[in-house]
Amino acid sequence: MNEPYSPATPRPISSPFSSTMKMFMGFLTVFIVAQMIGTVLFCLYLHMKMDKMEEVWSLNEDYIFLRKVQKCQTAEGQKSTLLDCEKILKGFQDLQCKDGGATKEQPKFEMQRGHEQHEQPHSVHKNETSMAVEKRRPIAAHLAGQKSFQKVSVLEWKTTMYGPMDNSSISYQEGKLKVKEAGLYYIYSQVSFCTKAATSAPFTLYIYLYLPMEEDRLLLKGLDTHSTSTAHCDLQSIREGGVFRLREGDMVFVNVTDSTRVNYSHGSNYFGIFKL
Repeated sequence: MNEPYSPATPRPISSPFSSTMKMFMGFLTVFIVAQMIGTVLFCLYLHMKMDKMEEVWSLNEDYIFLRKVQKCQTAEGQKSTLLDCEKILKGFQDLQCKDGGATKEQPKFEMQRGHEQHEQPHSVHKNETSMAVEKRRPIAAHLAGQKSFQKVSVLEWKTTMYGPMDNSSISYQEGKLKVKEAGLYYIYSQVSFCTKAATSAPFTLYIYLYLPMEEDRLLLKGLDTHSTSTAHCDLQSIREGGVFRLREGDMVFVNVTDSTRVNYSHGSNYFGIFKL
C-alpha cells in the first residue's frame, strides 16, 4: 500500500549571531553587577575617608587655636597685628567657663568615687573663686620712666614690680598704651625735669591720643616756667590727669618740649591709665 510521502521537518540551524548575542548580554550583565559592587565599595571607602579627614581637621583646628592662645600670652604675640588676641583669649575663657558649668552639672552619683568625693567640690570652688577674682581685676597700667640718652618725640616707659599691668586689656607699644576695651579711662602722668635760670622757654608736658591716619589729638597739657634759682639745676615736676572716653584700640602717649631735660630719678616720672 502506498503511503503519502512527508518530508522530514528540518532541524533549526543555530545561528552564530544568536550565540554571540548571548555572550555579549552575559558579559554586559557581569560588567554591570561588578560596576555596582565597585561603586558601593568606593562610596563606603569615601565615607570612611571623609570621617577620618574630619577628625584630622578638628584636631588640627584645636591645635592651631591652642597655639594662638599660647602666642597671645606672650609679649611678642600681643604686639602682632595678625592676631586678634582679645577675641582669641575671650574665646578661650568662654571654653573654660563652659567646662566649669559642665562640672557643676554632673550627676550626684559621680561624686562617690573614692577620693573624688572630697576633691571635686574643692576644685569647683577654686574655679569659681578664680573666675570671680578675674572679673574683679581692675583694668589698669602704671609705668615708670625709661631713661633715654638722646632726644625723643615720645617718652619711653617700663614696667615695675609694684605697678599693675593688665596685658589682657592694655598693651604697651613703643611708648604708647593701647586699650582693648572701650569705656571711660583716667589717664595721668608726671615728669620731673631740670630747669635753669638761663632758660626762658617754659617746659611743657603733653598727653596725646595717637591717631595713625590723622594728626594726633591733644588731651592734656601742663607747663611750668623757668626757675629763678641760681643753682646749676633746679628740679621741678609737672603732673596732670583727666578722664576721657576711649574707643577700642585707641592709643595714648606722653611728650615734652625737650626730653633731654627730663630727670630720671627713682619715682619722679610715671605714666598710667585705668578704667573707671
